[in-house]
Amino acid sequence: MTMGHRVLLLTQWFDPEPTFKGLVFARELVRQGFEVEVITGFPNYPGGKVYPGYRVKLIQKDVIDGVTVTRVPLYPSHDKGAKGRILNYASFAASSLFYGLFFAKKADVMYAYHPPLTVGVTAALLRLLRRTPVVYDIQDMWPDTLRATGMFSNERALKLVSKVCDWVYKRVDHIVVLSPGFRRLLIERGVPSAKIDVIYNWCAEDAISDRGGDLPAGFPSEGFRVLFAGNMGKAQALPSVLEAADILSHEAPTARFVFLGGGVEVDRLKEMAERKGLGNVSFFPAVPMNEVGMYLGAADALLVHLKKDPLFQITIPSKTQAYMAAGKPIIMAVDGDAADLVREGKCGCVAESENPRSIADAVMKLMCISVDQREEMVSRSKAFYMERLSLRAGVAAFGEIFKKIGRRSGS
Repeated sequence: MTMGHRVLLLTQWFDPEPTFKGLVFARELVRQGFEVEVITGFPNYPGGKVYPGYRVKLIQKDVIDGVTVTRVPLYPSHDKGAKGRILNYASFAASSLFYGLFFAKKADVMYAYHPPLTVGVTAALLRLLRRTPVVYDIQDMWPDTLRATGMFSNERALKLVSKVCDWVYKRVDHIVVLSPGFRRLLIERGVPSAKIDVIYNWCAEDAISDRGGDLPAGFPSEGFRVLFAGNMGKAQALPSVLEAADILSHEAPTARFVFLGGGVEVDRLKEMAERKGLGNVSFFPAVPMNEVGMYLGAADALLVHLKKDPLFQITIPSKTQAYMAAGKPIIMAVDGDAADLVREGKCGCVAESENPRSIADAVMKLMCISVDQREEMVSRSKAFYMERLSLRAGVAAFGEIFKKIGRRSGS
């Protein structure tokens, strides 16, 4: 077998759990010629109960679509408190370290998915003890997000997390991040720039392209329909979008806003729309992923909005990729890296986050361009997604790194 071709994927979450770099990723690596073994836990996320059909035991091996999946024991938990969660993370870290040291077939390269940080610690120790080079995929900036979400508020604990992060970054061979902003942040923290690559996330491509099914009663059948799909929480700061809808009800009466999804803010938003008498706004409950494509297909433009926050300037909301793959003009009301992608792909309009006037102007700008210009945006959007953000492009980029790192270690 050619060298640099056996990959060990270390991830605490894997199908059937909702996970981003799960079976789809592993399967595509196999398709691109890698031999893949996954080390993961028994599925229990997000509810903290082991899924039906599974039982925590010492070890379970399955082969799914050519991927060897090895499950090791962990303490299932999704405690709101830190204790259960720390036990959950630590138990997986310990059992995956034990398996990796004594039972895993030697790999040319190991891929470790962060969060949680404990997976990085296991990977760094395996690097030390078994000399397997590590590519570390950072999907969430710790301790920043822990502080921002209030999961940990103890400053001493956050300092410790920060120190452990630095220790892991030093020991891994290569780091992959999901945005240029993440890369800048790591360089500020002393990680050499040559050690970090940006590989954008992809989306659930099959679900997005599925346009079958009937739209629910009440879905606007005419006008210029702007769709927001996804969670409606504090971070999305959607009152600003309702203010924009208010402006447009006077200045561009054919504009329609459609909100699709659930979240803690839905009731408050509905109340606000009613209080303002916004006839150009409608709400629909969340639908399963395989029905989202139908809604995206029925919209004229797709909206991304997050509140103004330094953390969001370096994140790329996963909606961005889904919207581009759907091939619709995008209204990007997020400052930073996500806006740069839309500018680069020339596939929409950028508005200032939490600025109703700016959002209303972006909608009107899209309403005013010709059908041909909008069609051009659609094809640019799809092409940009395929070339830069798709599953195939992303996994090919990982493949190059795996081969290079595997060769360098002379395995």
